[in-house]
Formats: sequence, C-alpha cells, structure tokens
Amino acid sequence: MGIVKTKGIIIAENNLNDYDKMLTILTPGLGKIGCVAKGARRTKSLLLAGTQFLCFGEYILYKAGEIYSMNSCEIIEVFYPIRTDFEKLRYAVHITKIMSDVTTENQNNYKLLRLYLNTLYVIAEKEMDLEFVLAIFKLRLVSMLGFMPNVKMCKNCKTTENLTFFSIRDNTFKCELCGKQDTSCIQIQEGTRDAIRYSILAPSEKLYSFQIPDSCKKELELIAKIYFNEKLEKEYKMDEI
Repeated sequence: MGIVKTKGIIIAENNLNDYDKMLTILTPGLGKIGCVAKGARRTKSLLLAGTQFLCFGEYILYKAGEIYSMNSCEIIEVFYPIRTDFEKLRYAVHITKIMSDVTTENQNNYKLLRLYLNTLYVIAEKEMDLEFVLAIFKLRLVSMLGFMPNVKMCKNCKTTENLTFFSIRDNTFKCELCGKQDTSCIQIQEGTRDAIRYSILAPSEKLYSFQIPDSCKKELELIAKIYFNEKLEKEYKMDEI
C-alpha cells in the first residue's frame, strides 16, 4: 500500500456506481493502469475535469493491493480542439484504441507515451491531413514495438541504389530487380521511400514536420496500413463514434 505520484493520460472512462468513475490511465512508468475516481461525476468534484477522456495530468494515486484510487489531479493538457471537431475526435479515438492494445501494466511506456502525446498535439493543433498523420504514427509505433523495417539497403543484394519497392513480408526496401521477385512488394516513389525512412528515424520532436506530394501520401498510407496490420496481426479500421 502507498501513495503514488505519476503523470498520465486518461484513455478510457466508465461510470461506476452512482457518482464514481473507473478510469484507464496510460502512464510513463506504471504502464496502463485501472483507477477508481470516487465522486468524480459529482458536479462540484475536484476530480471532475481531470478524469475526462484524453485529459493529460499529474495524478496522486493511492494503491491498496492491486487497486489504484485517485486522491487528486492537476491538469496539464486537455486537447480541447479535439473535443470540438468530430473528425479530429475520430482519429484521436482510433489511435487511443491502438495504444490501449499495445500497452500493459508495469511497462515502461515513456517513449510510447511521448509518441502518443505528440500525435494528439498534432491532431489538435495542426491542420494536417489526418490520414497522413495516422500513417506516420503507425510506422513509428510499429517500429518501436520491434518491427522496424530495414530502410538502408535492399535486404537481398545489399545495394543502396534504386530502392523502389517495399517488402511487407521481408520488412525491407528492395531494389527494382529484387522487388519484382517478391509478391509482397509494393512499388513506391522516391518521395515515399524517403517519407518511410524519415517516419522511422526522425527525432521525436520533428516527426510530423515534413510534407510530400499527394501521390506519395497515398503510397505511404497504404504501406503503413498493410504493414501495421500484418505485424500486429489485427485489422485496424476507423470506426464511427
């Protein structure tokens, strides 16, 4: 038993009893945890604002056995523009479902949480193509989860020239000659190849700071979708909310 202080973001909230909430909080050090917020649904509760979906804050929790209870919270960010724009909300919910799937309790989530928060910030504050943002997010996340593709050379012949194919099966770029022999390959433009490489290797703070032509965006989105679903062995679709 004891008091725990942690930053975290609310990725799910459910009603519990008459005035309480059952929360799922994604934290950097404790992983994904369940937490009871007693009285949080009362209109005068000090926990009301800080226990809403997508609220990022600093929380004081009390742990008794395997159960966390919330004592207090200090709001850091609520991503307000997401709450007032239906399309932004749809994409935020989608990436939140993904984050919930790939995280567990007692897991160091610092890097994953930083990616998630950066992506929510871009969705909230930037007027970017949201499918493009989602594609970058998926490529970066799947690489962080241990499925980083080889983006330096053709896996077969080791050449660094003419890398015009991406192999879903072999997790790599391939040159034109080798790519034509791989039925899982998707032919790509030079701009798409550079965008894939950048999405995987760029510094976190600059991840969303590039643009490519629409034709390259379509290729990037297709590869990100197929590669992500293949490696996580689940088909992620954009659901209505």
